[in-house]
Amino acid sequence: AAFAQSLIKKLEKTERIEVETDNLANLNISFPLSVQPGKWVLNMKNLGKSYGEKLLFKNVNLTVGRGEKISLLGANGTGKSTLLKRITGVLEGEGEVEYGHNVEVTYFAQDQAEKLDTNKTVFETVDDVAKGEIRKDLRKILGAFLFSGETVEKQVKVLSGGERTRLALCQLLLSPSNFLILDEPTNHLDIQSKEVLKKALKSYEGTFIVVSHDREFLDDLTSVIWEIENSNLRVHHFEVKEFLARKMEKLTITKKSDSQVKTTKKEEQPSSYQEKKELKKLRSRLKNKINNAEKKILELETKLSALNRQIENLDYSNEKKAYEILNDYKICKEELEMEEQVWEEAVTELENID
Repeated sequence: AAFAQSLIKKLEKTERIEVETDNLANLNISFPLSVQPGKWVLNMKNLGKSYGEKLLFKNVNLTVGRGEKISLLGANGTGKSTLLKRITGVLEGEGEVEYGHNVEVTYFAQDQAEKLDTNKTVFETVDDVAKGEIRKDLRKILGAFLFSGETVEKQVKVLSGGERTRLALCQLLLSPSNFLILDEPTNHLDIQSKEVLKKALKSYEGTFIVVSHDREFLDDLTSVIWEIENSNLRVHHFEVKEFLARKMEKLTITKKSDSQVKTTKKEEQPSSYQEKKELKKLRSRLKNKINNAEKKILELETKLSALNRQIENLDYSNEKKAYEILNDYKICKEELEMEEQVWEEAVTELENID
């Protein structure tokens, strides 16, 4: 609760900014559909992936129909990005992946910005992939992603990390396909760019699977949810808001039920003096563990935020420095996920004792 309160105070101090939306209202952008695929676009048979003894998911048997809009949700470290990499063939593992008739996949990975041709200009990057009527609106579309004036003539090699991410997404927006797979596409995007992307996805006639921690972005965007939990993939036919509401309701009922069981057990089996003493020691250790984890989480979040700002203005011409910063970001993110897991496990254990 103390940890949550500190985050609430930070949000209350955040300055609210009014965003000009007139330009967006008049800009109708949609992902171009390459060709119409068959009735199904993806079939997964006994799909699974493990790293050593750590099992991420197993026995995934699903068929994705044409036109489905899917959100892939789950806690950090459950294997969302890994599942997308299995689907696209980037990673090997158990089971089979089969695409339907005429399926053309476009995959936006978290490191997509690093795959751009650094010798091309911003305009050339999108001009090479754009086809048909949309070509006449290239400069407007670039403007929606904050590329205007002389900026469109800049070479990719001089762009910052945030600019490259926006350009990679803009390029994706103009690439004809019928099956989009998007892994955290809103990272480093400003409010306006997110709105452009969401508007384009809502009008997209093809199929897409999107991973995002941005609940506002996902709201009213998809009608099917894939949830990875306890190494299993569950399918829910809800929008994100309804899914989260049901999840919270289920969690509350489970906690009440657990609490009643614990109370009954306590009444049936009164603890001895020694057992009470041991529980007191364990409770104290867990509280210390939680406090230490909270401190580390705040430190790592501060560090991650600073690294994120560096990435947004990263000079990729200095390859050594760019690699070091990106590597630090990856390590810091992994450490944060581990500390969050430690915190969650300790809190759960403390609740069980109490």
